Amino acid sequence: MTQTPSVERPPSSARETRPAGTSARPAPARRGWFGRNYIVPLAVAAAAYLLYQLPPYLTFDPAKSDIQMQFPLHYTILVGHVLTGTVTLVTLVLQLWPWLRRNHPAIHRWSGHLYVFGGALPSALLALAMFPVAFKPGSVAVLMSGILWAVTSVVGWVRARQGRYAEHRRWMLYSFAIVWGQTVWGFVIGMTLFSLPVAIDVTYISEAARWVGWVGNLLLVHWWLERTARRGQVPAYSGRRS
Repeated sequence: MTQTPSVERPPSSARETRPAGTSARPAPARRGWFGRNYIVPLAVAAAAYLLYQLPPYLTFDPAKSDIQMQFPLHYTILVGHVLTGTVTLVTLVLQLWPWLRRNHPAIHRWSGHLYVFGGALPSALLALAMFPVAFKPGSVAVLMSGILWAVTSVVGWVRARQGRYAEHRRWMLYSFAIVWGQTVWGFVIGMTLFSLPVAIDVTYISEAARWVGWVGNLLLVHWWLERTARRGQVPAYSGRRS
């Protein structure tokens, strides 16, 4: 009778253990300095934008605004939009900070609530309230971005509440792409076109600044998400609600 050779099993302490129903995760891709520290230039860009745009509205003086007031509450709505937009950019940087997300998930959750309900939603709604009197060139782009920004932010928050963190990450990155493209990139595009040595009609500059920034950023973020998904990289956040 032939005896089946025994296979020596490694001790339990040496065997890999993982929860049932899960597979081994691939090792994270090696990243350069920028890939590890992207939050630094992101925070610097947000701070520079706020330092340039915010001070005139902190005086609460309508004469300091570059926008002509069209109705009695116009300036109040505009200041509210600017201040809630400031909350948006500050909490956005906190939300995208990997160290904070990994080591202080409670702060990540609360800053996420503040981003959605203290920043994105009120800022988007106030922008929509000014649409009827907005400067017409590019106003449709602002309308579309405001609606999509509110929708992606709320869907991202709902997915986090449901524990569907991969979808939460995707929708919140879409939200980031829209607001960052509309504000920071839109501002950069507009200032760049205005500074060119050739004269360009302000209509074309406004349309380009208000469309290209957020649409291009949204397409770029979507491409990056699909590319990293195909590589099987580990999601940036997979924590649980306490």
